[in-house]
Amino acid sequence: MQQYREIKARHADAVLFFRMGDFFEMFNEDAKLAARELGLTLTSRNNGGAANVPLAGVPVKAAGEYLRRLVELGHRVAICEQVEDPKLAKGLVRREVVEVVSPGAVLGHDWLDGNRNNFLIALSPGTPTGVAAIDLSTGEFILETVEAADLESAFSRYDPREIVLPAQTDPPPHLGRVVVTSREGWDFDPDQAAEDLARHFGLRGLDGLGITDADRPALGAAGALLRYAADLQPAGLPQLARPVVRRRGTAMPLDEMTRRNLELVEPLRPGDRGVTLLEVLDRTVTAMGARLLRQWLLAPLRDIEQIRARHDAVAVLVGDARGRERLREALDGVRDIERLSSRAAARRAGPRDLAALRDSLSRLPDVRSALDGLTARESSADLERLAGEFDLLTDLRELLARSLVDDPPAAVGDGDSVRHGADAELDEARDLRDGGKRYIASLQAAERDQTGIASLKVGYNKVFGYYLEVTKANRHAVPAHYERRQTLTNAERYVTPELKEYEAKVLGAEARLLEREREVLDGLCDAVANRIARVRLMARSLATLDVYGSLAETAARQRYVRPTMTEGMELVLEGCRHPVVERMLPPGKFIPNDVRLDDAARVILLTGPNMAGKSTILRQVGHAVILAQAGAFVPAERATIGIVDRVFTRVGASDSLGRGQSTFMVEMNETSAILHGATDRSLVLLDEIGRGTATYDGVAIAWAVTEHLHDRIGCKTIFATHYHELTQLTEELRHTRNFNVAVRESGDEVIFLHRLEPGGADRSYGIHVGRLAGLPAAVVTRAWEILGLLEAGHHVAGMAPPARTDPGQLTLFGGADHPVLEALRALEPDTMTPLEALQRLADLKRRIEID
Repeated sequence: MQQYREIKARHADAVLFFRMGDFFEMFNEDAKLAARELGLTLTSRNNGGAANVPLAGVPVKAAGEYLRRLVELGHRVAICEQVEDPKLAKGLVRREVVEVVSPGAVLGHDWLDGNRNNFLIALSPGTPTGVAAIDLSTGEFILETVEAADLESAFSRYDPREIVLPAQTDPPPHLGRVVVTSREGWDFDPDQAAEDLARHFGLRGLDGLGITDADRPALGAAGALLRYAADLQPAGLPQLARPVVRRRGTAMPLDEMTRRNLELVEPLRPGDRGVTLLEVLDRTVTAMGARLLRQWLLAPLRDIEQIRARHDAVAVLVGDARGRERLREALDGVRDIERLSSRAAARRAGPRDLAALRDSLSRLPDVRSALDGLTARESSADLERLAGEFDLLTDLRELLARSLVDDPPAAVGDGDSVRHGADAELDEARDLRDGGKRYIASLQAAERDQTGIASLKVGYNKVFGYYLEVTKANRHAVPAHYERRQTLTNAERYVTPELKEYEAKVLGAEARLLEREREVLDGLCDAVANRIARVRLMARSLATLDVYGSLAETAARQRYVRPTMTEGMELVLEGCRHPVVERMLPPGKFIPNDVRLDDAARVILLTGPNMAGKSTILRQVGHAVILAQAGAFVPAERATIGIVDRVFTRVGASDSLGRGQSTFMVEMNETSAILHGATDRSLVLLDEIGRGTATYDGVAIAWAVTEHLHDRIGCKTIFATHYHELTQLTEELRHTRNFNVAVRESGDEVIFLHRLEPGGADRSYGIHVGRLAGLPAAVVTRAWEILGLLEAGHHVAGMAPPARTDPGQLTLFGGADHPVLEALRALEPDTMTPLEALQRLADLKRRIEID
């Protein structure tokens, strides 16, 4: 146990998988944890000490599944392998930790979601905060320096599985279920980090990477992350790309509220399918493209030229349907080159992984041909750049093609992986093995002839090797030179000197063949590693083409249009549609709407009944802006969009019991974040501020928030509300306009038209919606009675319902007054405008008709 204790001491924070022959064994607390988490049997072993040691183990061949389960549960696992042949070891077999697997450091493609990155990030706290992110499965390495207000948005873009922090540092409050790893504070030193990065990438300095003094916080985080990643993979990190620095202002930050409320990549209700904007857009045919599309959607651009460049590329593909189809067909056979090449560079790829890489590279000529055949490609600088950088990787493709069999096994040893003729030494070992096997196979017939035992057969097992099996009924015919090795119930097993001689040749040849095959495959992995920069660049080009093809396919199928992008204030959407809701409805059933925000009318107060579609309009406007700045076309007939620096949303109501916050407190926190973060270049979408408290308090807060957005911030705003009092704001806020979502009444029925019209609404039709939801008739009737009393200013408690002997006749004399009469008495005509009087009269008339 001394060897175990020494290795465990160096990996105290990980579950140690300790290789013992054909098993990985765990001891002490690791064994108890594995038994609890994996359902393993907990046993014990006396290893020379005074007490038994708790023990749990898993077979090496099945270890992958157990390892995956531990990592998914948030544990870190150190894999300690035997690094020398036990048969050749002098004394104790030498063992070393060859890899540490953690939630943020997974290379197995079958463990990962192909459509999203698996980022491991490090934070260097301060003002500003340094952020570094690595995806070991793809080799991406990103640095950025962010202000405290944008830190949560940065987390949302990376969606990390694990975060590295300096020791004694509290993790950020918005991490969620993320594994936190602590490192010593000196690991985050920027000067030490500069030396480490230069040494790792073979550079004399970091000037060529575009890293400046302003990036020192991110540089410190990058150094800590690089050292941690090197500890996880002691064999090296050849798959790691040179770091890319993201500058503040290049992408639009999207906070948790906006991502959640607009359902960009995750549904509001876990498990819902087909309800996110990403699911509508994603028609990619490669995993690389799917990951890149997700990145684009979570980081919309703010540079107008970059946005227009993406629109140019999408426009070319929208305009050339046949060319788009050819390109997507060519890309359809391409596997995940990013992750396959990263696994190969790290010598973690199996024969089948290398074959998948070979087959993917064989598709490159078709992709190139499709790219060259695009009509009007010259009108897109981005497509021209991709064509100019296109690398067929012919040398690597041909090497893999002549080295690997057509259909290799998943693992070395499960069959031949290397093609005959690719390696002379391997062919020699293979001939030796096959010749010995042929001889042993012929030995059965020869021995039957010599002994006269027709049932004699040659067999093999790992304990005795090759043997001759004779039934007990034929023991008398066994020759004297047969050596008995095993007795069974109905048979005896023997060996001969000649059989053992050929067995040694066969097994020796198989061992050498296996060793040489591993060497050849490692050589192929090294060949990929030597070309990893070229492979990675090509993988990114293919992903970009896939994203453009997906955006163009969606635009063509769903009738999206190219937006006109400007640096101005205007946001004009004609015939705008909600991309998700539209796809859920039969064709042509979604009602489009026009929305216009500009310098003259930058605030819209949106009123209307429940269920009329106010929230849908808010979301479709937010979707249109994010789609446009991500580089996509938008669901509208025409669109002009002035670039925004942020999109803020506050839609729906929810509490946060884990943080001890009520629904109203959450609402106020979100509103506060908007008011402190918005600028005159922002788009703010608000739905029902202030409804979580008393009515007058809510109206007062909503009123003051609207004034602040209009007077102090001056941003584009759409505010959906049931507080009809807010419609008065247009009388004093010159850049504010009232709009409502129209309905039509037919008797006591309400028909939702889902059409946006100028002017405010004066009713919410809440009781109508309650009836549509199936409230009991008695409840609906009583609700109408109470509404009349409240509108008349009565104290409701203790009052009997009005007598209603004839619902069609007003009782003007005697008995209880009708609620409409009470409402009339409560009116003050001298304080009402003519329009308000007419609206109130129409409302009372409708209620009489309903009653």
